[in-house]
Amino acid sequence: MALLLGIDSGLTVTKAVVFEEDGTPVAVARRRVPQSFPRPRHVERDMGALWEATAEAIREAISASGRSSAEIKGVAATAHGDGLYLLDRRGDPLGAGILSLDSRAAYIVEEWDAEGISGKAIELTGQPAHASAPSAVLTYIKRHDPERYRNIGHILSCKDWLRYRLTGEIGTDLTEASTSFTNVRTQEYDDAALEIFGLAELRPALIPVARPDEIVGVVTRAAVEATGLAEGTPVAAGLHDVTASALGIGGHVPGALAVVAGTYSINEVVTEKPLPDPRWFCRNGIRKGWWNSMAISPASTANYDWFLDNFCRDLKERAVREGTDIHALMRPEIDAAMEQPSDIIFHPFLFGSPFGSQASAGFFGVHGWHGRGDLLKAVLEGIVFNHKLHIDDLRSAVAIERLRITGGVSRNPVLAQMFADATGLPVDVSSADEAAAWGTALTAGAAIGVFGTPVEGAQLTTRVLRSHVPDKDGGKALADRYDLYRQIATSMIPQWQAIERLAKRSREGA
Repeated sequence: MALLLGIDSGLTVTKAVVFEEDGTPVAVARRRVPQSFPRPRHVERDMGALWEATAEAIREAISASGRSSAEIKGVAATAHGDGLYLLDRRGDPLGAGILSLDSRAAYIVEEWDAEGISGKAIELTGQPAHASAPSAVLTYIKRHDPERYRNIGHILSCKDWLRYRLTGEIGTDLTEASTSFTNVRTQEYDDAALEIFGLAELRPALIPVARPDEIVGVVTRAAVEATGLAEGTPVAAGLHDVTASALGIGGHVPGALAVVAGTYSINEVVTEKPLPDPRWFCRNGIRKGWWNSMAISPASTANYDWFLDNFCRDLKERAVREGTDIHALMRPEIDAAMEQPSDIIFHPFLFGSPFGSQASAGFFGVHGWHGRGDLLKAVLEGIVFNHKLHIDDLRSAVAIERLRITGGVSRNPVLAQMFADATGLPVDVSSADEAAAWGTALTAGAAIGVFGTPVEGAQLTTRVLRSHVPDKDGGKALADRYDLYRQIATSMIPQWQAIERLAKRSREGA
């Protein structure tokens, strides 16, 4: 049985997973990749350090598998989408990689909204303008770092950088190509897309596009020395991590709504016709003739992690001492809170929101008698409500009967049931471990002939771990709270803007 290697590089952790061809993880290795914040709204990482951390993870995963690297028959990477990883004309990194949490270009998007450029972009490309889009970040660089802009040779995404280091070949895939500069109808690059943003001179920097399941190169001698992989191992093009996660849980098929509760709130449905709409991104699916409508915002379980890091350090330390799971230690507090009426509203906007780039997180309705469990319950509800907003948008255009969910905290039955109650839809929790890594491994498997297509591979290897049916009483209570959640968010927009202005004055006076 062949082994497949899936590389999944997120916003804080890069990992390598060795899989059996039936989807069983054999070994997983992770490395944290530090972020840097050189200025407010700038979120970056060192590209060389990212490759070194990924190579270390690959080497460790191979060692931990107890198998020979020669048994790995195919490799593919996925990584966070949007942001920017630039190379100069020699193929060397051109500055730090820019992450999708970066919002330096938010003011540019506001200008585009006011000037009608955003509307033109949606019509042509299917992409609403947003701060971390390549179009916006490149415009920022053009304005503020013209020397760097003049030296741009190749415009890559994160996973394209890793593929380049594995193979020496520069290119991207169908899903990643559609982040800014493709025509939503032809699914190919369109010069008019560059012209909309005033970036026409960058046409030579757009890189070749392959299907996700095409072999685009082989592991080079230099990559062998860094990773321990066997020289000549085929490498597939891979795909955007949003699409990879949906594929990995068996949800990248027309009509299915896949939910990824991770750093981002990701809610996506595949269609067989383009559906451009300002409420979501309409991007290429894994093959021509499929489109992936993705309603997303950086407002999901990163809020849960933030809460645990800042308010549950005692339990985190105890979990380390006892070799147990912090989520299990938190369960009694959450269960106690679940038995009480809900009277706290939380907006999970620590890193961004669907209500504008200036929105921030906050609790409403907190009193002295509330405890940590009450606050955490509100955090979980806020996460679900943010997903519900996106899911309701997609359901206005596409008939949906069930949700399929993944993401670390989705394995928590409390959260999965909240999703069912809030949306009124049955929720299936996928059996897939390391969904994004498995999704990209499926493209490698199809590329070398293990599967007919990546979708066929997903159907053969994933199953429903458990299902949650909506509870009418729970749904009614959540519906009332969701309405209040939205009302407060809408009324807070001018206040959030005022807070941002105050913060800007404070920074300028510091």
